[in-house]
Amino acid sequence: MIWKLSADQFRERLFDIVSRKQHWSTPYFNGSTATKAQLNIHFRQEYAVYIRDFSVLLGRLLGKNPAWEMRRQLATTIYEEETGKLSLGQPHQELFLDMMLGLGYPRAEFRDVELLSQSFSFREWLDDICQEQEWIVGAAILTLLVEGSANDRQEVFSQEEPKSEAEIEDIVLKHPLVIYHGLDPKHMDLVRVREMIEPSNRKIVYDSIVKEATANKQHTLVLEHLEEGLQLWLNYRDGIARACGLRQV
Repeated sequence: MIWKLSADQFRERLFDIVSRKQHWSTPYFNGSTATKAQLNIHFRQEYAVYIRDFSVLLGRLLGKNPAWEMRRQLATTIYEEETGKLSLGQPHQELFLDMMLGLGYPRAEFRDVELLSQSFSFREWLDDICQEQEWIVGAAILTLLVEGSANDRQEVFSQEEPKSEAEIEDIVLKHPLVIYHGLDPKHMDLVRVREMIEPSNRKIVYDSIVKEATANKQHTLVLEHLEEGLQLWLNYRDGIARACGLRQV
C-alpha cells in the first residue's frame, strides 16, 4: 500500500506527478507566434487564479498550525511574496504587474478578471484545499504543484551555488518575452527574483513535505490530491488555450 512507501520512494512519486505538469500549449505561448492578445488572456487568468492571492492561500495553511519547520517556511514565503524584502524589495504581485505593463497591458486590466470556467474550477478547488484539507495537502499543492515545474527532479538533485548576477541577466535576456515580444529587461524583475530564490527553495519544500507525510503516514492523502490537482491544472490550461483559439494537433 502507498502508506508503506519509504521516504525516497515517496519523493520519487512526487517527482513523477510534478514531471507531468506539461501542457501542449506551452511551446506556443513561449514561442514567436503567440499574439499580444493571446498572451493577455493567458496572463490575466494566471494572475487571477493564483498569482494575485498566492500569499493569501499560504496564509490559510499557516493558520492551521503546521509543523514548526513548515510554519517557518510558509511565513518566510509569505513575507517575501508580500514585501520582496528578501530579494529586490518589491511585492511579487507588483513585479508581475510591472512585467505586464512592459508588455503594454495596463494595471486596470487585471483588477476585475472574469475567470474562464476551467480557471474558476481550479481556483475554487485551491480555495477548498487550503481551507478544508489537512495543511500537508495544501502545502504540497501550492509549493510542489502550483510553484513547481516538470524540471523539479533535476533542480532538486543538481543543487548548485546560487546563480551569479551575470547568469541571471543571461536568463532574462534569453526569456521568450524579451526575445519574441520586445519586453524591455527592466520590467523582468519577477524573473530575476525567481532565479534568486526558487532553485534553492525546491529542495527545502520537497524535504519538508516528505518528512511530514512520512512521519504521519499521509502519503496516500498527498498523492491522491496531487493527481487530482494535476488534472485540474491541465483542464485549466486547456481552457486558456481554447480561449486563445488554439487546438491540440
